[in-house]
Amino acid sequence: MLLNLHRRTSDPVTSVADYWDKNVSNWKVANHLDVGSEEFFREVERYRFDKLEYLEDAVQFDSFKGKSVLDVGCGLGTDTSRFARAGAEVTGVDIAPRAVTLARKNFAWRGLEGRFEPMDGEELALPDDSFDFVYCHTVLHFTRDPEAMINEIYRVLKPGGRAILMTINRKSWLYFMHRVAGAKLDYMDAPVFHKMSPEEYRAKLKIFKDVDFRLYRYPVRTEVHKGWKGWVFNTLIVDTFNALPKRWTKNMGYHMLAFVQKPEA
Repeated sequence: MLLNLHRRTSDPVTSVADYWDKNVSNWKVANHLDVGSEEFFREVERYRFDKLEYLEDAVQFDSFKGKSVLDVGCGLGTDTSRFARAGAEVTGVDIAPRAVTLARKNFAWRGLEGRFEPMDGEELALPDDSFDFVYCHTVLHFTRDPEAMINEIYRVLKPGGRAILMTINRKSWLYFMHRVAGAKLDYMDAPVFHKMSPEEYRAKLKIFKDVDFRLYRYPVRTEVHKGWKGWVFNTLIVDTFNALPKRWTKNMGYHMLAFVQKPEA
């Protein structure tokens, strides 16, 4: 069933949808641009792939030509467009209707084909065994029941289909900075914000038998922080962290990615 957009505002589904309707376009680097413009989408994409420098190598967007790809929590369609540009047949769903509207605009100016629908990722209105690949990045920690979403992703994957599922690491360098220095985590004021350890995340992935677990997103220089805050972060924190022995820091990545596969029938 498609997401019922007229539920009571006290309904947790509606609370999450309303929050992301307001915040899906809240990108500080692009707040001087018209939301939905070509310039806005270009700047968001540039910043996202600079900040998350691991994405290109980790995901291998160009390897999905001719594949059916589902992006759960597609947001503006930024990552979804990388799959489409490579020749994938893409479907994007998001709990926030405004995200879907903007994702369609994003694809329109790029001249890309894609299907976008407002939908709750915990209750996908999609057939069993229907996608070669499912992508779910920056979503699981914001949904009410991450395990329910993982189970839905498993259901809609074809036998032998693969998925990349991401959430944040409670034992990471950034969460440590939040605990000891009050560093702000993106969208921590969301109605739902799960903070999982690697062990807890692995437990939620138990429906998948084949799991390749990797950590990403270590400190990199940022253009969001300005003035003395920017200097402190970019010099003291980033440079100091990267100077430490890798054996001390390898388990402190902020992003936990699970590369999973559904068994063949």
